[in-house]
Amino acid sequence: MQPATASEIQPAISLLGKTPQLLETLLGDLPDDLLRWKPKPDRWSISEVLAHLAALEQVYTERVRRMVAEDSPALAKYDLDGAKAREDYSHGSGTENLANFIQTRRSTLAMLAGLPASAGTRVGVHSELGTITLAHVLHEWANHDLGHLRQIEELYRAHAFHPNSGPFMKYSNPQP
Repeated sequence: MQPATASEIQPAISLLGKTPQLLETLLGDLPDDLLRWKPKPDRWSISEVLAHLAALEQVYTERVRRMVAEDSPALAKYDLDGAKAREDYSHGSGTENLANFIQTRRSTLAMLAGLPASAGTRVGVHSELGTITLAHVLHEWANHDLGHLRQIEELYRAHAFHPNSGPFMKYSNPQP
């Protein structure tokens, strides 16, 4: 495995910094009924995605902190199914969940801004993936943000615009 350099972490940190702004711009003035709309009972609403993003901040920040502070810490695989069973993301309004995510991410960004230049090469041992670098974690975190930004966009599109586009509906197929 090729070790990451410190410069390789900046694109990921930059994207992590843009996510709150993108979400605030897209969702900041939407009514709560739109933020809580679900395409199917077993799918998340925008509000639930925001609650999930806030909850995952703790997972990612803990990994980063441990990888900076410890030598090759053991990192458990994130248990999404267990988290879904433990976490009820349906509580709180969409507006509250957006504000909570933005506040949590701001704290995260302050922590990331203080990373030493060599942080990207720090390693941990993931229970499933083996040796990973802090740069890998940051890039996965940015990838996770982008995946959920797309999910949020598709939910918004499917509920607010696609049904009202009349005959143009045949040209698009939102996948919320």
